[in-house]
Order: sequence, then structure tokens, then C-alpha cells
Amino acid sequence: MNVIETTGLCKAYGAHFAVDHVELAVPEGSVYGFIGPNGAGKSTTMKLILGLAHPSAGQVQVLGQTMTPQNRLAILRQTGSLIESPSCYGHLTGQENLEVVADLKGVPRRDISRVLDIVHLTKDRGRKVGQYSLGMKQRLGIAQALLGSPRVLVLDEPTNGLDPAGIQEMRELIADMPRRCGATVLISSHLLSELEQIIDQVGIINKGRLLFQGPLEQLQRHSRGDTVLRVLDPACAKNTLARCRVGARWENGAFVLPAIQEQALAQVVRALAENGAGVVAVGSRTKTLEEIFLSLTERKEAE
Repeated sequence: MNVIETTGLCKAYGAHFAVDHVELAVPEGSVYGFIGPNGAGKSTTMKLILGLAHPSAGQVQVLGQTMTPQNRLAILRQTGSLIESPSCYGHLTGQENLEVVADLKGVPRRDISRVLDIVHLTKDRGRKVGQYSLGMKQRLGIAQALLGSPRVLVLDEPTNGLDPAGIQEMRELIADMPRRCGATVLISSHLLSELEQIIDQVGIINKGRLLFQGPLEQLQRHSRGDTVLRVLDPACAKNTLARCRVGARWENGAFVLPAIQEQALAQVVRALAENGAGVVAVGSRTKTLEEIFLSLTERKEAE
């Protein structure tokens, strides 16, 4: 079952479509990465899913129910969200902030200890949030979202502004959500590389339009870039590569091969070794998000 589905979802501001007929499908139990550059429509789509903005056209289904003004609150009681940045009172402690949210959600305060343990803030529950680091504030925002054991978590760029250690900690926390909390996660980012380690489903949006949606493995076929070969005997390697017909070119002291299957690459490397070219390094170039966008756009136009 898909816990989130959108059908023909649009949000227009005058003649400009911030969200343009998006058909999102988030499978239950997944960590779904919603990827796109700043201004692509990620936050707007998430606000539409949560009923924080009214769609110009289309429908949103959450947990099998089409969202309406009448059932929105009942549906949202089963969701948790962190949109743009956590809302916290700096003069209150972490514990007190969670008490405010628990009371607003109608969740027993005894649930606070559970969520503090999940986000590793138990020892800092008595500190004023104004003294928290940015990473701690982000984790407190996720703790607020987790109150009441929601079935769906919607997280809008939760690693924004974090240092590398904070990003890694956030990755580990989110990757464990389906197992530890039973929650399906929809998480957005403008960096594919930031989420590749934790997601199993991915949607790519650009200029309000969904360019790709599916398993991460399927996307990786688009992101596979050139292969770089460094050899001891370039002249020998050039002749061998010509016979292999792989379209190699010489750049910056190395041969660059267009993306090929691993089995074909293994055969090329074997041929180079057998002919005495002296392969010393084999590397790969991963396409940037912009290059993936271009590849996907060209594919869509060709269809």
C-alpha cells in the first residue's frame, strides 16, 4: 500500500505552477527521498500533502484516505512533520517544548521520554533550547514530530545547515525510523548524495514537475557516469581500447570511458592487463544532480 498518493496535484500562483501535476506514490515502510534543487517545488508539495496549503487542482491521499477539510485533522493525528525549520521556544527547556506539543496533539506526556531517547536528547531535556546547537534543535523538531507514534513522517530538508557530523547523525536517525518507530518517511533534500545512503525510494522534482519516481537502484542507472582508467603504458592501452570499441578518450593523463556495464568493464580491464598496458587505477564519475536532470529531461522529451 502507498501511504501517500497524489493525483494531478497542482499549485499555481498566477500563471506560474510551483507544483505541476505531481503524481507522488510513497510505499508503506519506505524511506522516500524527494530530491530537487531549491525552488523546485519540494516544500510546496509537502505543505499540500499536510493540508498547510490548498491545491489549485488534484487530490492528496494519506493512509488510504482522500484529504478533505472535514477529515484533515483526523489524518494529521497519524502523521508527524518538520517543515522548513523546527518551531521551538528558546526560553523553554527541551522537555517543556515537548510538553507544549504533546498537549496540543492530545498525546500523553509520558510519551516524551520515548521520543527523547530516540533522538538522543534525554541528557539535555532540562537545558533551555536557546542553548541547543542547530543539530540538537533539528533533533528536537523530529522528537516533536514523533510524539504520538505517527505512521507517516514528513521531513523537509532536516539536515540543512548541519556540519558533517550532524548530517551523519541525522542520516542514521532517519534510516532507522521504519524499523524502530514503524513510520514511513518522506524526506526532501536538494542533494542526492546526501540521501543515497538511507533511502530506498526516490522522486526527483524540477520546476514543479516530477521527472523520475521509483526504486533507488533504478535511478542509479541514470546517475552512472564515466569510468576513468589510469595505465602505465598509454600507447599500448590506446590500441587495446580501440579494439574493444568502447569509445575511450584521453583526458588529463587518463583514459575516460563512457558508462558501461560492470561485466563489460571487467572484460576491458582484463584485455588491458593481458596486453601489458599496466592498469594502475579504475575509478568512476557519478553524475551531478544537474546532469541527471538533463538526462531525465532528454529521455522524457524523446518519449
